[in-house]
Amino acid sequence: MPTTDTTWTWAWPWWGTLVAINVINVIICIALFVRSKKDKNPADANYLMMMRTMGLIFVAVAFYRSVFVSSYLRQLAWIDSVLNSSLLIRGFAIFAELCFVGLIAKGLLRMNDDIPELINKQNGLQTFLQTKTPIILFACIFIANIFATAATITKIDLLFALEETFWGIGFVSILPMLIMSLRKLFTYRNTAAWDNTRQIRIMVIVITIFSLGYSLFELGFNLPIVYWPEAIAQLQMLNPDPSFRFGFQAIRDAFLIVHETKDLAAWGGMGFVVWHTGYFSICVWMVLFLMTGPRLSHVAIADTKK
Repeated sequence: MPTTDTTWTWAWPWWGTLVAINVINVIICIALFVRSKKDKNPADANYLMMMRTMGLIFVAVAFYRSVFVSSYLRQLAWIDSVLNSSLLIRGFAIFAELCFVGLIAKGLLRMNDDIPELINKQNGLQTFLQTKTPIILFACIFIANIFATAATITKIDLLFALEETFWGIGFVSILPMLIMSLRKLFTYRNTAAWDNTRQIRIMVIVITIFSLGYSLFELGFNLPIVYWPEAIAQLQMLNPDPSFRFGFQAIRDAFLIVHETKDLAAWGGMGFVVWHTGYFSICVWMVLFLMTGPRLSHVAIADTKK
């Protein structure tokens, strides 16, 4: 595809900056991963190793994807190489995205273990929301990845719309738990438990801000204005663009064919730049924080709430 001078002016500095940020992120990630082996508390060591292993996978894939920028539907690639293959990167994304929500789910479930007072056993609905929605989040993103991978192969935009829908459902589902948890955690203000819950409180605030912002973005813009209208429009075409593909040849093409371009307009313009930059910077920083294994400073909160 042709590349304008303006595109080159924006494209390479943006790409280089994003790659540099992710190089720094990888260095921090490795340092955090090594630290997890030094924890003397066996229970914390196992928790930290799980969190930091998931974080390492996500950060490594983020670095790879910041170098090899890809767009699944039309198989756009930043570099003309099979390393920039849409299907290859989609395969990496499966592990990274499951690790991303795995970090969130594991952190929230660990919070429930550390502070059992958050679970209102007298109310079945509240108990369900507090204990099961992190699992629902993980299940939704697992299903979303099935749709995304199938869409990358078949080019059926409806499957991408379903992927985004399950992402939205997943993060909407944990909002009630997050709000209930914050309300309870802030009741510890002016008690000894306030300092002990600091890491957990920060974790819940960070996840709440992300989940609320992401849910509003999906429900208010991405789903009703972008994904579903485009999916419906493709289904209504006499000759769908791109055309639907099936079978082994579709898998082979999704893996081997790349359309190299630096034309940011072809990628989606400023909207793509904002999304891609945020995904591979802000989301990575959130993962680096979760890799620290937010947890209660002391074993029992009941002994400190005096």
